[in-house]
This record gives sequence, structure tokens and C-alpha cells, in this order.
Amino acid sequence: MPIINPPLDLLRAFEACGRLLSFTAAADELGTTQPAVSQQMKRLEMELATRLFDRVYRGIELTMQGQLLLAHVQRGLEFLDTGVRLVRAQTPSDVLQVATDFAFAAYWLMPRLARFHQLHPQVDVSLITSNRSIGEVPADVDVAITFGDGLVKHGESHLLFYEEVFPVCSPELLAGRPPPTRNTLASLPLLQLRTGPGHRWFDWSGLFQSLGISQPPTFAPLTFDNYTLLIQAALAGQGVAIGWRHLVDDLLDQGVLCRLTDDRVVSRYGYHLILPGRKRRARLVQAFASWLQAELAEGNQSPAAALRK
Repeated sequence: MPIINPPLDLLRAFEACGRLLSFTAAADELGTTQPAVSQQMKRLEMELATRLFDRVYRGIELTMQGQLLLAHVQRGLEFLDTGVRLVRAQTPSDVLQVATDFAFAAYWLMPRLARFHQLHPQVDVSLITSNRSIGEVPADVDVAITFGDGLVKHGESHLLFYEEVFPVCSPELLAGRPPPTRNTLASLPLLQLRTGPGHRWFDWSGLFQSLGISQPPTFAPLTFDNYTLLIQAALAGQGVAIGWRHLVDDLLDQGVLCRLTDDRVVSRYGYHLILPGRKRRARLVQAFASWLQAELAEGNQSPAAALRK
């Protein structure tokens, strides 16, 4: 007759008890109760017709039979866990195609993607980046995150956060200078982002107008065609940049950038999550959208929170 081994759940419970030498600690690790673990060990001892534990004053101790079984069970469980990991590693991953611009990808999305992968280990995110705003989601893209007014012809648009800007620079740029004010901002070297016709984000002229600064700006001899390079120049102390809240928040927290004044300007534009009208890969798209909203809520970066500040 074939040998009938004890159920795997009993052996896993035994391994925890034998390793921790405590029914209570084993119950905490297994997410159950101490009486339930105690009953499991009694059942295992009955099935094997041998005593595995000695109950002592301060807890439990393994008998010789218990020590022998523990060594083999631990090797067996390790072998099983290795097999499961290998199978999971060879399982094809779902790939979610996400289109956005360089700045959002570098300064907001990339620092957080590891948390998405922890929640969805079988989903790989493929980023498709561009300097231009995305009007319609291309056929090969599952979801887009784009700057603008959120108006799309097809699909759904969800506001992530509004455009909120303020001047930022490296603390080194201000070393030895008087504390900057709104009126002295025009005398500092201002880094420019090259804009095309119909651009919607703030430039220095628009920011000066919104802040009521009448002096003409003093531009640094540097102009950039993407925001990521502009911020790198600001980090290097080469001038003052227009900082976007949410994109430069981490750099401000790290102290590598600083705000020059408490002034800020908020526009009616912002970053939007664009979901295509087609229902292809709807489960993956919804998982990503839900994760984005949770990240924004955790960081108090929801649209409502932005308007309250």
C-alpha cells in the first residue's frame, strides 16, 4: 500500500513551530490562532504515531523524532518553494504600454513604479516617452498620461493634478546673495524651455505676468527642448527653472532644489490620465489607473487637494 503523508498545511505549521519553538509565535506567523496550531500538532503526532514536542515550563522543545522530521520537512519545503518560484519566473508577463512625456516619466512615474510592480508582479510597464503632448492614444498604447485640458475625442480623461508652478534653483546659486524676492527674480539667470506654437504650459513671460512682475526677465544663455534637461541644469546651479509641483517635490524634499519665494501660480491645465475607448486589456488598464489614483491620494496630490492648497 502507498504511504499517505500528512497534509502540506500540517507540515508547514510543524516547520514554523519547530523553528520558532512556540505555538503562539507560529500562529502569528501563519495568521491563525494558538489553539488552532496546537490542535494541528496534536493531529500530526496522531497521524505519525509519535511525540514530536515536549511541553516544558517555558514553551515547547523538539523530541529526537521531532528534530529528525524538522530537518527533512525544511529541506522539502525549500525544494517545493524553489520549484514554485521557478515556474512563476517562467510565466509570461503582461506588458502594459504607457505613453507620457519625459518629465512626468522621469520625475513622477519612475520613482513610484517599483510599488506598482510589488502589487502586480506579473505586469511589466513599457514606457513610451516623447516631448510632445499626446492628443489621442495610439493604437499600440494601452494608456496615456498627458498634459493639457483633458479634452479627448475618444476614450476617458481623468485629471491627475493641475499645473502648479514656482521658481526653483540649486541652493548653491543663492550662496552669497541676499534672500531672493519677487522683485529680484528678474535679475537672476532664468533657464528657458523651448516652446512651439500653441504650447499651454507656463513660460517665464506668463509667470511674470501672473506674479505681477513688470521687469523684463534676464535669461541664462541656455535653452532646452525638454524639461528633464532643464531641471538638470538647475541642479547644476546654472540658473533658475520653473518648477512644477509634483514633478520637483522629491528634489525639494532632498534639498537639492529650493524655492526662491512662496509665490505659486495654478492654471486650468494639468496632467490627465487618458484611457482608450477600446476595451482591449481592460483589466490591466484598470489596475494601473487604480494604482495611480491611490498614489495620488496617499501623497495628497488629488485634484481636490491641489485646489484646497
